[in-house]
Amino acid sequence: MELKVGDVIKMKKPHPCGENAWELMRVGMDIRLRCRGCGRQVMLPRKQVEKGFRKFL
Repeated sequence: MELKVGDVIKMKKPHPCGENAWELMRVGMDIRLRCRGCGRQVMLPRKQVEKGFRKFL
């Protein structure tokens, strides 16, 4: 899957704030995501992001 910094993606499960849109901040073996609702940043393994990925926004 081709992911680039700055892409906005929709994930399967929403963040606890209720938003499920995420902006990619860092791409590599681990991916840093920023919630578009509250701004919280999380770092997840690439495999977990690809599994939960739904679509590009």
